[in-house]
Amino acid sequence: MLHYFETLGRSTRENFAKLGRATFFLLLTLQGIPDILPRLSLLIKQLYSVGVLSILIISISGLFVGMVLGLQGYYVLSDFGADETLGLMVAASLVRELGPVVSALLFAGRAGSALTAEIGLMKATEQLSGMEMMAVDPVRRIITPRFLAGLMSLPLLAAMFSAIGIMGGHIVGVGMLGVDDGAYWSQMQASIDFYDDILNGVIKSVAFGFVVSWIALFEGYDTLPTSEGVSRATTRTVVNSAFSVLALDFILTALMFGDI
Repeated sequence: MLHYFETLGRSTRENFAKLGRATFFLLLTLQGIPDILPRLSLLIKQLYSVGVLSILIISISGLFVGMVLGLQGYYVLSDFGADETLGLMVAASLVRELGPVVSALLFAGRAGSALTAEIGLMKATEQLSGMEMMAVDPVRRIITPRFLAGLMSLPLLAAMFSAIGIMGGHIVGVGMLGVDDGAYWSQMQASIDFYDDILNGVIKSVAFGFVVSWIALFEGYDTLPTSEGVSRATTRTVVNSAFSVLALDFILTALMFGDI
């Protein structure tokens, strides 16, 4: 029993210490943002690596998610004679929830893990230490551009996911199941509100991009400089990002649409 409490106390202390290191790491990263503005080439390169290379998986996933929503939504709504509201159901589901959340999970699996592995390998091969010896701050030179790229890319990817998902729902609902084309679009345009739906979805995607980029970069920077340490850090990035996105989604949804 005593050994159990010792293990629990040690684990709790280590977790709080890691949280402190992560907070200090975030502050250093944010302080380096002004230094990126005169050197936009660093940011553009990371936008391509983090954002553009993620478009394929986001597009294909958004298409199939929208098609599944159109198929499932039609069979549910048709039982109540409300199949003409299929466009509204698909758009609301994507813009409010599925677009930001699924995009963030895919982003963590593809770009987040790549960022962690890249930074972890740079630490394992002592590239970061070499930069410090040359009086170059690795956080400002390496971490901050990648953090900004992740923060900027995820909202755009989530918007793309939602747009392609709506088209996927249109393909199934209108093209395959015979829902009226005008009703599909008119119900959506009449009921989807810019502030309550679209803007809230954008806020969620920005928050998710912030958290996922922070976790991915910190896990790579804080990892043990070994191949095993890098592999474990990559796994922690995906797992912790998924938990953080889902928990943060509940909190934001409760604040935006609930009574909290």
